[in-house]
Amino acid sequence: MSLTRRSFVATAATLAAGAAASPLRSSAQPATDAGLDSDAWLERPLIGTAGDPLGVRPDFPAALSKCYLNSAYIMPVPKQVAAVGRAFVDRKLTDPIPLGEMLKQTDVVRAQFARLINASADEIGFLFATSEGENIVANALDLRAGDNVVIDALHYETEFVLYGHLRDTRGIDLRVVPHVNGAVRMEDFERVVDKKTKLVSVAWVSHQNGFVHDMRALAELAHARGALLYVDAIQAAGMIPIDVKATGVDLLCCGTYKWLLGGFGVAPFYVRQGLLDRITLDRYGALHVARELPGDKFEIHATAKRFDYATLPFAEVYQLGAGLAYLERVGVPKIEAHTVTLAQELRAGLASHGKRLFTPEGTRSAIVTYWLDEDPAAVKKRFEKAGVVATVREAKREVRVGVGLFNTAEDITSFLRTSRGDS
Repeated sequence: MSLTRRSFVATAATLAAGAAASPLRSSAQPATDAGLDSDAWLERPLIGTAGDPLGVRPDFPAALSKCYLNSAYIMPVPKQVAAVGRAFVDRKLTDPIPLGEMLKQTDVVRAQFARLINASADEIGFLFATSEGENIVANALDLRAGDNVVIDALHYETEFVLYGHLRDTRGIDLRVVPHVNGAVRMEDFERVVDKKTKLVSVAWVSHQNGFVHDMRALAELAHARGALLYVDAIQAAGMIPIDVKATGVDLLCCGTYKWLLGGFGVAPFYVRQGLLDRITLDRYGALHVARELPGDKFEIHATAKRFDYATLPFAEVYQLGAGLAYLERVGVPKIEAHTVTLAQELRAGLASHGKRLFTPEGTRSAIVTYWLDEDPAAVKKRFEKAGVVATVREAKREVRVGVGLFNTAEDITSFLRTSRGDS
């Protein structure tokens, strides 16, 4: 029996509304109780309050049980996304979804992500992790001795491992642009990007301190020197508006377990239309095939679907669809306005308490990082006792806060009080 979008979302919506006490139904028993139709939870208006401006807090149990300020690490999902995951597993229990139907839903989610970043669905493939995207790009560029790759000091660890390995084994030149007081300056990129640069790779938003790169300026610089611009967007997509066309980004990949309200094991991969032939495949599988030809030959997809080479974690794909629908419902510009305002209030409060800030003043992201002048282990214990959840990097003596769409001014006040050691 086919699991239609109507019956699947209706089942998930019923669960999210509190019907989980009843056995999960398959698509043979579409959920119609409580007057829910296929888009009921999407169509219900969000009612903001002074304490919850976006009107989303009741959907996030993690926000109700603790002062959760760790969305830059792992973002809790709303009830609706969890319900879709449970409905998928229930369907596998009672009436497993055929592969063809799951692939159709994957294309629906592909189009959703394309809308989020202003791309075409034909430019979106699905991988398993953010790092996989950059590995595919590095392999496709066939980097050799004499070539250089430019990254910056605020990038993720994968880039240092990947390009450090290529430096040691192929003789490429890895150029790392330093940060100055937590910011990476365009003039420092301009000094090292040259005609031998094959790739400029940055994180749209740094996981280290929330610094936001100027993508348009970086793309123009890279293209003027004949290089491509690759972007790790795991800390940006869903937090701030992204427009790959307006910025000129060539390649982008991001996991979905942070600001996209999804799970683990699926990572949308954007390849600009004009680069689809240049970013060659480095692995092959049955799902690459668009059409079977005579003589055991195959025609591979001409679109970015060519990167979906093997069975995807379809439960996570379905959940990503629900997460993206949730983001569309709330609106990423509204999420940005809310979370960035709170993050800036947090930064100002920490500065007034004498904390040394790693996040530059004026940063427009939802991440704030500061250095500790006391024992990190003691801070960690204090946070745990107060029910405050944030990232404490003991080795670096840093605390990173990630403000989610469900957080409130009261959360910021609680964090400031706890960080200062007030009882």
